[in-house]
Amino acid sequence: MDLRQLRYFLAIAKEGQITRAAKKLSIEQPPLSRQLKLIEEELGVALFDRQGKRMRLTETGETLQKHAKDILRQMDDTLTEVKEIDMGIQGRLNIGSVFSCASLLPEKIACFRERYPHVTFKILEGDHVVLGDYLADRSIELVVTRLPFESNDDHAKYETLPLPSDPFVMVVPKNRKWQQAKSHFRLKDLAATPLIALKSDKTVQLNEKIVNECLRLGFKPNIICECSSVSITLALVTAGIGVTILPKSVLTAFSIADIDMFELPDITARSEVGIIWLKDSYLTKKAKRFINLFRQKPGH
Repeated sequence: MDLRQLRYFLAIAKEGQITRAAKKLSIEQPPLSRQLKLIEEELGVALFDRQGKRMRLTETGETLQKHAKDILRQMDDTLTEVKEIDMGIQGRLNIGSVFSCASLLPEKIACFRERYPHVTFKILEGDHVVLGDYLADRSIELVVTRLPFESNDDHAKYETLPLPSDPFVMVVPKNRKWQQAKSHFRLKDLAATPLIALKSDKTVQLNEKIVNECLRLGFKPNIICECSSVSITLALVTAGIGVTILPKSVLTAFSIADIDMFELPDITARSEVGIIWLKDSYLTKKAKRFINLFRQKPGH
């Protein structure tokens, strides 16, 4: 069995169907079926249970899948490391970011490009689960994210560089009702106010921090809408549907003239931020240098 066959096997396992796997691999279906047959004959085992066109991994197939991923990742890391010996700092750096951390990237990317003009960037955005999958399959090397990182993988797999934490602020529509109310607010002033929560089905801990702060102050928040998108959340606020509570740095990524922001001094919790990468995978030189930018003090 060679590396090409391992890639074929993994594509079939991921797609669950020969036809779709062949399309992904840009090869014809019959040759792919033959390669799978050769692998199973060589090993003397069935790797899939066939259920019509659907194919499910057997227990043996699941074991091969796990080790095949490790083998191919190690091979890719080895080739990358060898090529980098003479290449220097160049090529494309693939990184991920949750949308609420997007404001942390422009300054660092501009600084990096000044130092390493031959490096280009590809940035993928998503929630923690999606970005965790991108890390696992090496589509990206690192993630700028809110902490804790709520992916499906074991957190022991990740190395984390904590960044300065972020205070929470209240975001309201810019209208006379709010501007005339008072110049400052406290969280407990919002007990009866309709609240729009930034939350998805799989990433909940940011919202839980806010809910726990409300409970600590003696009230249950009046959440009228849960939304996984920062942009939609702010659109709902602008329309006067309700207010929201977000990490302060989120607002620096927007130029929105229709909202106001107020500090909430009675919130003791803060939003933790950090950079995540895989402990046991090779980091390219450019990824290491990019991470180091976040370790440096401003102006250095």
